Formats: sequence, C-alpha cells, structure tokens
Amino acid sequence: MKKQELRANLLLLLAAAIWGLAFVAQRVGAQYLGSFSFNGIRFALGSLSLLPLLYFMKGSPERRAAGSKPVSVVPAGILAGCVLFMGASLQQIGLIHTSAGKAAFITGLYIVLVPVLGIFLRQRLHASAWLGVAVATAGLYFLSVTADFTIVGSDLVVLAGAFFWALHILVIDHLSKRVNALQLCVVQFLTCAALSMAVALFFEKITLRGIEQALIPLLYGGIGSVGVAYTLQVLGQKHAKPSHAALVLSMEAVFASLGGWLILQENLGLRGYLGCLLMLVGMLLSQLPELRRKAPPKILEETMEA
Repeated sequence: MKKQELRANLLLLLAAAIWGLAFVAQRVGAQYLGSFSFNGIRFALGSLSLLPLLYFMKGSPERRAAGSKPVSVVPAGILAGCVLFMGASLQQIGLIHTSAGKAAFITGLYIVLVPVLGIFLRQRLHASAWLGVAVATAGLYFLSVTADFTIVGSDLVVLAGAFFWALHILVIDHLSKRVNALQLCVVQFLTCAALSMAVALFFEKITLRGIEQALIPLLYGGIGSVGVAYTLQVLGQKHAKPSHAALVLSMEAVFASLGGWLILQENLGLRGYLGCLLMLVGMLLSQLPELRRKAPPKILEETMEA
C-alpha cells in the first residue's frame, strides 16, 4: 500500500473513531440537557465549525452529475435538514436509555436499509444486499431482544431513527449532484439546529447550568464530530480507495462500543457482542455491490449522522 493511501486510510479511521465516540458524548450530554436542546446547540456549533472549511474550499471546482438540473442550496438544505432532524432526534431520545455501543450498531443499520429503500426508487437489490439484511436482522435480534423475547422501547426509537438516517442518505445522494455538498451540509445543520431549538423551547427546560455541565459533550458532538471529522473525511477520501474507505468508516460502531465500555463501563454481554458482530458483517455484505464499483460508494456521500 502506498504511503499516501495509508495516510488517507488513517485519516478515515480517525474520523470513524471521532464519530463513534460521539455516541458516548451524546449519552453523557443526555444526562444534563433535553434531547432537543442538546441537538439544537450541537448542530449549531457543527454548522459554525464548517464555516472555515467552507471559506478555504470556496474556490474548489464543484462536481455535478452530467445532465442533472441544478437547484438552490437553501431549499435543498432545508429539506435535508428536516430529515436529519427526525433521525438525530430519535437517536438522541433513544440514547437516554440505550448504551452508546448498542445505539451505534442499531443506527448503523441505515447502511443495510439504504439499498432496501432503493427498491422504491426502482433500484435493483443484489443478492448480497438481501443476505446483509438477513444477517443484520439476526444481529439485531441478539443485540436487542432479551431471552424472554422482549425488546427495550428505547432500542425501537433508535431503530426508527435508522430509517430516517437511510432516507437522509437517499436525499443527500439526490441533492449532492445538484448543489455544492459543503454548502448543503451547513444549511442542513442550521435547519436541524433551528427545528431542535424550536421544539426545545416548547417542551424542555433549558438552563445555563445544564449547558455548562454538558459543555464538553456539546463541543465534542458539535465541533469534533462535525467540523473536525468531516474535514478528515474530505481529506482522506481524496486518496483512499472506495472499498477501503467503506470498510474503515464502518468501524464507527465498533469505536462507539469500545468507548462505551472504556468510558461509561457499559457491557453488552456475550449475546450483545455477538449481535454487534453479525450486524457489522451484515453492513459490509450490503455494500459489496458498491465496493466493486470504481466510483465512490453512495453510502460515503454523507456519513455524518453522529
């Protein structure tokens, strides 16, 4: 492997680690701030953290699909932001009673759900994708369904969020061919922040003390997982092979589970870790058709759900 490719893969691995540990930050932040308050502040910080990158890349040529009709970035960003708001809200609500590692693996099912939802867009679903769905579903069973065949409600909330993350991928895939991708990210993050704060003002009590106690998780979840990790992803994917990038970024859930174990002393048990392994295998299987292509996988167009 060339040094340039190795360096790129290491940058992507660091991005995956940052995104994975963001689940830990979100779980800690949930102890001090309401779900909508936390998301409102962290996505506002995230959008602001991207402004320097937006400035330095303003002269970069835009990649637009041939024959695609350009659209205004503001309405496109608002649409994407609304879908992001649903996914992020359900994820943060679920994290109140779900471990960081479990939430990360359940959220990671969006990788499997994207090709399944693609059926409604008349996209062909390969046999490996169906196999990935089956393996990931088995993993979800071991991870979330207890021995007495019950499932925790918070796991279902996170699972519902995974559907919106999958929908978000499809929306981004459609819009990123017609607008500047970085500008789209900034607008969608601002939209998500505005919607989250609007709901928080009506249903949650926001205190300065709560913000102070959740300051580190807020800074990490906003600046770290959005500004820093996004920059690392952009730099890494310039020189990394698409297949390598997909494999490296799928480690996000593994880092979340590891972080939950080390920092929060969360233990999923043998049954839970078996479920995580099966889900990871299912995610990778679902991406095999994309990994064989020369073009970057669609799943990598937007991977900043954490």
